[in-house]
Amino acid sequence: MRHVISVTVENRHSVLTRITGLFAARGYSIESLSVAPMNGLGHMIIVVNGDDLVLEQVNKQLNKLIDVIKVIDMTGESFIDRELILIKVNSTKTTRSEIMQVVNIFGAKIVDISPKTLTVEATGSEAKINAIIGMLKSFGIKEVSRSGKVAMSREFIGEV
Repeated sequence: MRHVISVTVENRHSVLTRITGLFAARGYSIESLSVAPMNGLGHMIIVVNGDDLVLEQVNKQLNKLIDVIKVIDMTGESFIDRELILIKVNSTKTTRSEIMQVVNIFGAKIVDISPKTLTVEATGSEAKINAIIGMLKSFGIKEVSRSGKVAMSREFIGEV
């Protein structure tokens, strides 16, 4: 099962290494890792595929680390998630307008242009990011830089 784990830590040297080491020691490859400073702390979103029972143990061991303040497995909860991607696409005079139409449909934007390429910035769910990649493949993708998932728990769930 795919797990989305939120970890708040003291922003200290080698915390990231110790946390990722817990996953590696159990044979789990981290699919996505996003780290950002937050009021003197660090906030991590870790996406990993794995067995529920083993990941429960990893979560318990994360909580035992001195620098870890809070661990939340958001997998069963309602949360908002987004990714950012930059895609450099091959472009000619004849394909440029078609690429721009795809970009507009996805609510993305062109952030750089050259005689032979367009660089597109898109944000959205993993499905949206995969869809825009799929649509731009036929033009020839030259380079991709993808952020990985960032996520936040929803405050309000249900009816008013």
